[in-house]
Amino acid sequence: MIRRRLLLAAAAALLASPAQAQTSPMVRAPAGPVQGRLEAGVRAFKGIPYAAPPVGAQRWRAPTTAAAWTKVLDAAEFGPACVQPAGAPTSIYSSDLGATSEDCLSLNVWTPADARGAPVMVWIHGGSLVGGSSREAMYDGAALARRGIVVVSINYRLGVLGYLAHPELSAESPDRVSGNYGLLDQIEALRWVQRNIAAFGGDPAKVTVAGESAGALSVMYLMAAPAARDLFRGAILQSAYMISMPELREARFGEPAAEARGLQLQAELKAASLADLRAMVPLELTKAAAGARFRSSGVVDGKVLPRQLVEVFDRGEQAPVPVLAGFNSGEIRSLRVLAPPAPPSPADYQATIRKQYGELAEAFLRLYPAADMAESILATTRDALYGWTAERLVRKQTALGRPAFLYLFDHGYPAAEAANLHAFHASELPYVFDTAARTPPLWPKPPATAQEAALTRVMGDHWAAFVRTGTPKTSGSPWPAYGLGKAYVAFEDGPRVKHALHPGMFELHEAVVCRRRMQGGTPWNWNVGLASPPLPPQSSECR
Repeated sequence: MIRRRLLLAAAAALLASPAQAQTSPMVRAPAGPVQGRLEAGVRAFKGIPYAAPPVGAQRWRAPTTAAAWTKVLDAAEFGPACVQPAGAPTSIYSSDLGATSEDCLSLNVWTPADARGAPVMVWIHGGSLVGGSSREAMYDGAALARRGIVVVSINYRLGVLGYLAHPELSAESPDRVSGNYGLLDQIEALRWVQRNIAAFGGDPAKVTVAGESAGALSVMYLMAAPAARDLFRGAILQSAYMISMPELREARFGEPAAEARGLQLQAELKAASLADLRAMVPLELTKAAAGARFRSSGVVDGKVLPRQLVEVFDRGEQAPVPVLAGFNSGEIRSLRVLAPPAPPSPADYQATIRKQYGELAEAFLRLYPAADMAESILATTRDALYGWTAERLVRKQTALGRPAFLYLFDHGYPAAEAANLHAFHASELPYVFDTAARTPPLWPKPPATAQEAALTRVMGDHWAAFVRTGTPKTSGSPWPAYGLGKAYVAFEDGPRVKHALHPGMFELHEAVVCRRRMQGGTPWNWNVGLASPPLPPQSSECR
């Protein structure tokens, strides 16, 4: 695929007129010459390979640097998405990603025409580590680039192709570990940025990693990964979730050992060996693994990810960088599969919570009362996954002496309200990227009003300011650090500076997670509220 693109671009360059050359900008990067397109005043370069294709015998191996090229690479079109099952056609998140391939480790660059030493934002897409792509139209980086920053978006291996651990894979590895291939792809992409982004007008010393949902989970992995240290200077985490992870060789926190799960999956797929798994058609393998309920997750292997995320942040071992973190008030309205069904009555709700939460039940019921049971169920899962994580991130970075900024996206508009999707999961993305006209087909469309345009402008300005300076403050819209009285910004009809987000929320969920950690047999994820097993007894470590 890459060789064909190089030959086509070389032939086109011979025929190009001066006018065509102006609309097809050329960059001579250390990796090789790249020809892109001028789009709305921004230079766009798409589908650039940053690592060798992980196919055949290279499947489930750490990525290796893509070979340099000498002929001009045609970078006018996105590369293929990584292999993944088709999205549910009725989902608001579903969009046509085109063909998928194992040869998918590519990235895209949007850069101002006159960029020199500009700060860089590297965007990591969401999708539960099983789906998504950097080619999704909602992630177009042009509007942010017009604010004077360079935007890079990346693909990385997904599903079983990105996160399988297996004893034979560990034996092949120089570090005797396996899993985390999707994360290793992200680290390799950041290394590519360090080597090449100056040629596109970016400053490799001014890189911010950013992502939403599984992309924000990936940013936390990068903050915890020793191999990613010094590859970025700031982090943006939109709807991150600091859930428990499987460990490579030990069953902990209700999860089997990751290597054992790999052997189990091999048996379930009726493969005699690792070689048989490597011989499977990628899409068939991915679908079969999904059908066997394979969980895509980072793996605590002592090398790539040395500890559980909560332990890394508790010990202050994460990357000591400024962070911007937050979540949406309606996260679970579009993710109702994560919320348990409502019981027959408010009395049943109260009885279940008292049984499962013991002496924490009163604090729970104050935050999530039975009187508004339906909303309380949604809020419980939202806070346990996203709210607790966002506040934990800003608290831990503040404790390191690093600037940390918290937000709550609480904006509604007619189409979302009509669908009962006020401030749903990922609904902030079109405002950050200014891509309301490019959302997926079933996405509730924001109206083209002056108020929507103003909110879009201010959110894009805040994100770009953070990438430039490590603080999201702008001249017309203040944003105090969290450490100043637990400050945060609520994006409603516009930005509002507030203090003490959902008092008691963080403390309750921190206590729940702490008890589960001390007990060691229960994961911490969406098994909360009505879905919670009985909490372990109070521990002296959790006071």
